[in-house]
Amino acid sequence: MRRRASAGGFGLIGAAGLAIVLSGCGSPASAPATSSPPETTSTSPSVTASASATASPGTASPTTASPTTTAAPAGWKSYTTSDGTLTFDYPDTWSVKESDGGAALVSDYGKTMARLRTGVGPGPACTAKSQFMVYDSAPIPALAREGVTPRFSYEARVNATSADPGKPNTFAYGITTAPEPTGTDACPISHVFPWPPRSASFGGVYDPFDTTPGKPMHVDTPEVYKDTEEYKIIKRAMMSLRPAGK
Repeated sequence: MRRRASAGGFGLIGAAGLAIVLSGCGSPASAPATSSPPETTSTSPSVTASASATASPGTASPTTASPTTTAAPAGWKSYTTSDGTLTFDYPDTWSVKESDGGAALVSDYGKTMARLRTGVGPGPACTAKSQFMVYDSAPIPALAREGVTPRFSYEARVNATSADPGKPNTFAYGITTAPEPTGTDACPISHVFPWPPRSASFGGVYDPFDTTPGKPMHVDTPEVYKDTEEYKIIKRAMMSLRPAGK
């Protein structure tokens, strides 16, 4: 895991009070909380969550040994974006739902786990920094362009300005080309990467207290979620993203 600013516990929240940036075409904007992860729109949607639990970060390095764009596992299908530029794999028990805003990767119990969009603008401007944590990170060579290789990242930010102490942090996973955080503070999460004709976004949020019917039971810490089958499926699907036809 990467460094953060303080030595105390890293506060935890769920899907009803965290403010998160997945993608954007300028400065972040806010949207009402929902029971599913936010759409990755060009105006940087927000999701909120609340919880009283805390989790202390460890010292292990982020995982980097996950597969990249190799053959899909048996029983997986492939989806290609409506503009014909990108493809990713997903289990046949999951589904992809298209809308004007892109494509949603939906779990076998009906929860939207991530959203993929093409033709979006750049990520949010770095107008402020906050404490951070990186739980997992791995490069995706198939998406490399002009010497820049996007990476899958599962990370968190502390919202030090929150008026509610039970809603301090942001947890999200997605594909990014933002500089890897160093030191004690980092820019807002920006799960956006360059892709013609502009950029693309593929990301979702971690919500330890989601109550979607049928949701598997998880221990309510971001570290433990990383070891669940659900997280492994999400990561493998995202890391399979590649140019269509490859």
